[in-house]
Amino acid sequence: MVNSRRDFIKVSAIGTAGIMAIDPITKAIGNTFAAKKGPVRTPTYCEICFWKCAGWVYKDDEGNLNRIVGHEDDPSCNGRLCPRGSGGLGMYNDEDRLKFPMMRVGERGKQTFKRVSWDEAFTYIADKLETLKKEHGPECAALFTHGSGGDYFGRLIKAYGSNNITAPSYAQCRGPREVAFIATFGQGLDSPEPTDIRDCKCLVLIGSHIGENMHNGQVQEMSDAIDKGATIITVDPRFSTAASKSKYWLPIKPATDMALLLAWIHVIINEELYDKKYVEQYTTGFDQLKAHVAANTPEWAYGITTIEPNVIRETARTMAKEAPATIVHPGRHVTWYGDDTQRLRAVAILNALLGSWGRRGGFYNPEKAKVPAIPTPEYPHPTRTWRDAMGGKYELADLALANGVCTATIPNAQMDCHIRAWIVNGTNLIETLPERHKTIEAIQNLDLMVVVDTMPMEITGWADIILPECTYLERYDSIRASQYREPTIALRMPAVQPKYETKPAWWMAKQLADKMGLGAYFPYKTHEEELDWQLKQMGTSLEEMQRVGLKKFERHYDDLYFKEGEPQEFLTDSGKIELYSNTFASAGFDPLPVYTAHPQPEDGFYRLNYGRAPMHTFTRTANNPVLTDIMDENTVWVNPKVAKLWGFANGQKVWLKNQDGVVSSFPIAVRITERIRWDSVFMVHGFGHANKLLTRAYGRGASDSEMITHVDIDPIMGGTGMRGNFVTFLTEKAEGGAKV
Repeated sequence: MVNSRRDFIKVSAIGTAGIMAIDPITKAIGNTFAAKKGPVRTPTYCEICFWKCAGWVYKDDEGNLNRIVGHEDDPSCNGRLCPRGSGGLGMYNDEDRLKFPMMRVGERGKQTFKRVSWDEAFTYIADKLETLKKEHGPECAALFTHGSGGDYFGRLIKAYGSNNITAPSYAQCRGPREVAFIATFGQGLDSPEPTDIRDCKCLVLIGSHIGENMHNGQVQEMSDAIDKGATIITVDPRFSTAASKSKYWLPIKPATDMALLLAWIHVIINEELYDKKYVEQYTTGFDQLKAHVAANTPEWAYGITTIEPNVIRETARTMAKEAPATIVHPGRHVTWYGDDTQRLRAVAILNALLGSWGRRGGFYNPEKAKVPAIPTPEYPHPTRTWRDAMGGKYELADLALANGVCTATIPNAQMDCHIRAWIVNGTNLIETLPERHKTIEAIQNLDLMVVVDTMPMEITGWADIILPECTYLERYDSIRASQYREPTIALRMPAVQPKYETKPAWWMAKQLADKMGLGAYFPYKTHEEELDWQLKQMGTSLEEMQRVGLKKFERHYDDLYFKEGEPQEFLTDSGKIELYSNTFASAGFDPLPVYTAHPQPEDGFYRLNYGRAPMHTFTRTANNPVLTDIMDENTVWVNPKVAKLWGFANGQKVWLKNQDGVVSSFPIAVRITERIRWDSVFMVHGFGHANKLLTRAYGRGASDSEMITHVDIDPIMGGTGMRGNFVTFLTEKAEGGAKV
């Protein structure tokens, strides 16, 4: 049954009500601090996840950091931070932080470093890059980035002459949905997704764990929708937090989601439940789609998905009844089985049939403030990119693929020159990229690897140079301009001076640019100068933003939703919503999504499902002293039938062994629960760290990334399908083998 909003937030936060900052408390705290003398609060936006909620950092009379609360005017958080955001102080106070620049002195990967000065580190990097540029061209360098620092290192590497800039979040997370929605509607979704959850009447979550991924604004809007009586439909082999708040939980057999989506489309078309006027006016390809799904009945899907036909029909009718205020949520981490772009095409088509794109309660048209770029010289034009290693594949990928850059780093007889230098900013590639052995092989072929991070992650152990970044509480960064119903900008400024010898990314990039003769691309002495110039072009100033933290702007056009019957031009080949994709057909791919059967686990093995916890962000927070107090290791969820078969007790430690014989480095506790199907297991991503310098995280739980050695590559855009891995259990791990 649908529970209340308060219950949903409570469950989502897993008992962290003491950390959540609720409006009345926030205002009381603000008034208390405002009454004290001196500058007691500074504006920021969170760096612990990509949602980047705006907030205020409070200090006591002695200037010590006291707490972080959400900014009351920010649509990302509405004045309330999630547990992760409240854990920012733990990031600042973590004594395991990187403290000074270091240079490798031994074999790569053996964690042997010496302390060096900033100038020594920059000189080494600049000399190496200059040599590589002369011998192989500037395109031999690449940037992997996650977080605000990418703005500055991206500018540096483009000034150097390379355009090999990638965020692992594209190929490993959201890329298939972007390509699918662009092919269907002519535009992607970006972040935050323009889902009008607060006004929706039916929300369908198919592998989307709102409430555990803690995408703050969406969690709050879903809570509001629940309070207003919205129907939630959750499709998941696991009884997630969202499933517990749903009217319908469909515990689908993993790897069969496409069959369910096609059956839903079949019901909506054949029972004439689609929005006829919308489909006729805005779409093309309906007749081809109708013929395509004619055989995809609920009875057909039942034999594949294990979801009963009456449930498929009832949920399809519920979606149609509430349309257009129905959202089939596109999700975020959608790289599952290798046919992910086509699966997300089916999601996009379903939304189009329901008439939800551009409609209240469906998908709104977001607007984003344009932040002007400070004038700089034109960037050099690269002659080669990572695509040269792809043999003409993945032309529909609209951003660089991290796995593509990795492939282009390993020498290949068909390539004139492989990538030879990596700058890795804020992303732990050892735990982020699948096929760890391939990542390490690529690293071992580098002439230079620079790692920029706040913490000693696994990737820092492979670096030639480690540059310690200060935390987001100690630095200025780019202006946050996020897409919402109305444009907003937010400022991050330092609340305190950086600890140790740490520095902000903008300073590192500028110093390197100056040393490499590229200083014209950073035409300022301090970042405040650039920010003030940008803000003044936008009708405000750094001084104002330091006071208000966040600023909203008027929309340029009154087009949040389509007006009834108003003509619309979509940026597709046909100018319409393409149910039948001309783009895919032209590129040699199926223009309509097709169900493909995927491998199932052998006897004694179980599909590895992984996901998020509301108090942790990937591998970034497993050592955070505040957040580890809430959750310090993961468990493996096992169905009671499976536990009985193996003779497991709740809390028993086991090792995981995957289909390729890889055994987890550390054991993990068994959690026996009815909340997972018998053919699957589940574990939270981000644990099992192998770097001993992470004193809280080392050896706590197991790493799901270590188990992902099989990857199904999406042929359309190159995304890495990672849910085709299976594990079994070992009760002992011994030298030379393991005992079952």
